[in-house]
Amino acid sequence: MADYVIEGSRIRGIPDLYAELNRVFMAGEDWQLGASLDALDDLLYGGYGSLAHDDAAQVVWRDAARSRSTLGLAETERWLRRKLAQPGTFRSETIQHQLDDLRAGTGATYFDRVLDVFAAHPQVALDLR
Repeated sequence: MADYVIEGSRIRGIPDLYAELNRVFMAGEDWQLGASLDALDDLLYGGYGSLAHDDAAQVVWRDAARSRSTLGLAETERWLRRKLAQPGTFRSETIQHQLDDLRAGTGATYFDRVLDVFAAHPQVALDLR
């Protein structure tokens, strides 16, 4: 089982999260992941990057509490607002509903969504520290 370390102290927003994921998992590739939960999901399936040859992996996320805060309400609201600004690309009603839920305290933050993506891949154990 391979071990990987995400340094939460490097993450100050969504773009930094993907820069860190690229540092950890894509060092040997000649391309980088885009800032997308779908891209993270694809990576965790293990078809490319460092996970391409691992049947199982342990990922330690250091400073996870800091990342939870950084990728929390404010950053998630910015992310959803950027999506709303592109009505032809995203379903505005769905995005508005997610934004309303977030503001009501019942919606998922970006950090929550990242954890959900990891949880969908039991072969990649995530250890929040």
